[in-house]
Amino acid sequence: MAATEPEHIHEDRARALSFGGVAELYDKARPSYPPALIDALMALSPRRVLDVGCGTGKAARLLVERGCDLLGVEPDPSMAAIARSHGVTVEEATFETWDPRGRMYDLIVSGQAWHWVDPEVGVAKAGSLLHPGGHLGVFWNRGRPDTVAAEALEAVYERIAPEIAKTNVVIKPGHEPEDRFEEFGAGGLFTDIEARTFRWDAVYDRARWTEFIATHSDHVRLPDGQRRALLDALGDVIDRLGGAMTYHYSTLLVLATRRM
Repeated sequence: MAATEPEHIHEDRARALSFGGVAELYDKARPSYPPALIDALMALSPRRVLDVGCGTGKAARLLVERGCDLLGVEPDPSMAAIARSHGVTVEEATFETWDPRGRMYDLIVSGQAWHWVDPEVGVAKAGSLLHPGGHLGVFWNRGRPDTVAAEALEAVYERIAPEIAKTNVVIKPGHEPEDRFEEFGAGGLFTDIEARTFRWDAVYDRARWTEFIATHSDHVRLPDGQRRALLDALGDVIDRLGGAMTYHYSTLLVLATRRM
């Protein structure tokens, strides 16, 4: 009998840890974050920062460069090793099991990772680690192509990988802020919950697009032959579009303040 899918994404630990197998490609192909996002976080005047699910250190590096004393928590050893190679201090654990050993923070961030944290644990633990008036900021790079490109790409998914066509966040971005408002508001630890959006564009050619796509967990978990066929067909779409495609990013930040 086939195994049932976890009800909530944070329960799918195999998927959460699938990035380790493509850690180097993830570091190469995944986008960074817009300077305006980092400006917004630095406007909070953080000194000690905790990065939950820091991955290869995409966001952490930007905050360290701005002078923050930052610690990353990352469950995957391969991802953690790459973050360390970029000068990020990392402790290996899930956020739920990580032992803070009495350390406290001004700012807790999580880029592309908070949806892997158990919502029954994450907000309460974050609240316990923040000084009063400190902040929790979680953010995601969401994006979509222009309509013509999106339709052409979606047709490839329907033909080759229909099992991920409807849930593919590269074409159908999720993470709307309303769910986070409810999550962060539970328990009364946080106030002034708000969402901010930072818009920017990137241009992808065939190689950059297929590398980027290949780092997403639902693509990583496809059978090898199916994944190769999918990537080749998606690359053909980019070629037919003239060899390049503009992808419109919308980086969503959900920010909350620890009650005094």
